[in-house]
Amino acid sequence: MEYLYLKALHIIFVITWFAGLFYIVRLFIYHAEALEKEEPEKSILSKQLGFMTKKLWYIITWPSAIITLIMGVLLLVSQPGWLEMPFMHLKLGFVFLLYVYHLGCHKIYLQLQQEIKKYSSTQLRIYNEVATLILFAVVFLIVLKNELSWVWGTIGLISFAVILMLAIKIYKKLRTR
Repeated sequence: MEYLYLKALHIIFVITWFAGLFYIVRLFIYHAEALEKEEPEKSILSKQLGFMTKKLWYIITWPSAIITLIMGVLLLVSQPGWLEMPFMHLKLGFVFLLYVYHLGCHKIYLQLQQEIKKYSSTQLRIYNEVATLILFAVVFLIVLKNELSWVWGTIGLISFAVILMLAIKIYKKLRTR
């Protein structure tokens, strides 16, 4: 029974963590665009977006990432046999990449809080899709486990990435019209 509670909490905090990651980069995009505007609009938007980003980052996203990690470790401790399964190694690799992505978001967060803009809004839109790709990979690995053909899974992930990049390019063209 305790396993099911751990699993439920893990899923809940994975969802809130991803919600935070998806929205934080969206705020980064708006913040980067605000820094290109003229005064006083630039200052007003930058201050408000900085405030919103700080609340989201420290009240939702970071706590969710930490609780997700704790619940994930507790699940692995309660089910140590999972560590012998190849799909779990790959899933944990993607989770590691997600934490690297999270730390990358933290770096961008700190830069934007100082009004340092190192990435264009288009670059941030592309960066935002990294979390989407990781989400798809992890969900398919967990649901399909060892049933997933690695060849088809890789082809599917690459195809999905290409579709996302095309969608970003089309969106950019529509925005510039």
